[in-house]
Amino acid sequence: MLTVAGLNQFYGESHTLWDVNLDVPQGECVCVMGRNGVGKTTLLRTIMGQLRLASGSIKLGGEELGGRRPEARARSGIGYVPQGREVFAQLSVEENLQVGLTARRGARRRIPEIVYRRFPVLRDMLKRRAGDLSGGQQQQLALGRALALEPRLLILDEPTEGIQPNIVHEIGSVLEELRQSEKITILLVEQKLPLARRIAQRFCLLDRGRVVARGPIAELTDDLVSSHLKV
Repeated sequence: MLTVAGLNQFYGESHTLWDVNLDVPQGECVCVMGRNGVGKTTLLRTIMGQLRLASGSIKLGGEELGGRRPEARARSGIGYVPQGREVFAQLSVEENLQVGLTARRGARRRIPEIVYRRFPVLRDMLKRRAGDLSGGQQQQLALGRALALEPRLLILDEPTEGIQPNIVHEIGSVLEELRQSEKITILLVEQKLPLARRIAQRFCLLDRGRVVARGPIAELTDDLVSSHLKV
């Protein structure tokens, strides 16, 4: 579904991503992994159009995305949950979800039932300020906002960072259900190995801005973990 080919990115004079190739097959979850500072978030932000592509190609369903603005990429069917959640703290839960509707394909502006089906707690908190929610609840809101687009591809940047273990497990279960039941393809940046091995079918390992290993998640060996993930 998503194909990244020969992607290069720079930060000032620093070359941050080097000829990155990445395939996310339809109906699968691919986990991008690596130590802090290797370019994982930069890769996702470039795919979303928040950073201008220096060179290379980004295609969704065979359609070139390079040069399109982030909102156009969202309308093409990509839901994005950034690192740190980035909910609007002063707005209500309902207003945050409605923000997610602005980039929907088509004219429908009603929060789809999938949001409440996967995160029923949000229905009970519609009038609460997002800033008053716990970290786990805010992450569920950020996921719900992305699902309001009814995306075909969901991109998540460390969705379990700073979240208590029971909510981490719940988020993992929701992602599995989204892929299996809702047929949503997932590109995930995640540092928690047990979660990655539980929900991903494939991995892509970055080190110093380069892809150093990729393949089925069963091929993420202890040697690879020791060499490229352990601090």
